[in-house]
Amino acid sequence: MIKQSKITAIALLSDFGLEDGYVGIMKGVIAAINPSIPLIDLTHHIPPQQIWAARFCLMNAYPYFPKHTVFLAVVDPGVGSQRRSVAIECSQGYLVGPDNGLFSGILTQYQAIKAVSLTNTDYWRVQDVSSTFHGRDIFAPVAAYLASGVPLEDLGNPIPINSLVDFPLVSPQITEKNIQGSLQYIDHFGNLITNISSHQVKDKKWFIVVDNKTIKSGLTYSDVAPGEMITLIGSHGWVEIAINGGNAQEKLQLQWGDKITLNLQ
Repeated sequence: MIKQSKITAIALLSDFGLEDGYVGIMKGVIAAINPSIPLIDLTHHIPPQQIWAARFCLMNAYPYFPKHTVFLAVVDPGVGSQRRSVAIECSQGYLVGPDNGLFSGILTQYQAIKAVSLTNTDYWRVQDVSSTFHGRDIFAPVAAYLASGVPLEDLGNPIPINSLVDFPLVSPQITEKNIQGSLQYIDHFGNLITNISSHQVKDKKWFIVVDNKTIKSGLTYSDVAPGEMITLIGSHGWVEIAINGGNAQEKLQLQWGDKITLNLQ
């Protein structure tokens, strides 16, 4: 029986792509439980098994969604292993997915209130779940039931907030002369997004050196000629390296987690 709920939508994120039927199947499972729940596709083009990218996209998107949204995220290289399946209540909404660190970006910025391990099989699609598709058999039905008014506590056993897996993204190290950070995301334009925030460079001038190439800072991509590199604050609020009209990742061959030194002037 569907209960009254304050949930406004379910937002879906995965690395499934759209070529196969996996995303549609999860939506079908949700609709079979409650067809009235609005579904919003955040993205299904996370690079395969790339928890770094999932972490960033969830963290970046979270504040733009209405209160009481359920974020259903499935980027799960450990599917079928001993990693936990979890649901988390936060100050703004709920998180449902594998406990592998993909929610850790949100949890560094927003308070988690309580969490459960999804052990109650009454809210799974079937008790004999697939070892390779928990998105269909556990996460999608749990998100649907949660969005339909089932209390978090009914979904499984409570777990300590501090036991949730944190993804090992080292915080920037700040000195008078520089900030040592790392790459936390690469978007499809090839922009290289660091974990150095706009607050850490506010009212400062800076530049970045990569492979003996000095990359000057600016306000927007067009501050440099087409094909030239620039470092700036992106719309997400983080320092990024970009090429006006080009692909910085292809040119510099940097990857998630690579170290970046921002030099202060």
